[in-house]
Amino acid sequence: MFWQPSLLDETTTWLRDHDYDVVIVDASGWAAPADMHQALADALDFPDYYGNNLHALNDCLRDVAAGDYGVGGAATGLVLTIRNYETFAAEQAQTAQALLDIFAVQARAAALIGRRMMCLVQSNNPKLTFGPVGAMPVVWNEAEWLDSKRQP
Repeated sequence: MFWQPSLLDETTTWLRDHDYDVVIVDASGWAAPADMHQALADALDFPDYYGNNLHALNDCLRDVAAGDYGVGGAATGLVLTIRNYETFAAEQAQTAQALLDIFAVQARAAALIGRRMMCLVQSNNPKLTFGPVGAMPVVWNEAEWLDSKRQP
């Protein structure tokens, strides 16, 4: 997780410089789960038959993990970057948590077959927290881990 956009930009620049496909979506306009599904389907080139629900998201991210679509064949890996996640997370907490959980599970599955996937989340709320995803906690990045580093 990231609070400072500049730190996120620095990180995504480094990842791009190391041949990662960095896909950026802006969650500030996501008023409902349908908005999230449409943005992700567009950004990751999901097939036309995408079902726009969490089960279909899991299935499509499994295909992304396998390299079927969503990431270039020559890329080091895929980085899904979600900006401005705080409003969606406040309004659609269960769906916001589920997205991170599904991504974490599929990223771990991708690693088992030698592929790399990661999700970077930026929040303008420095106190935003999530429960564990993929049985792992969601944590602030190292530079902003201390609460004192996320003071407006």
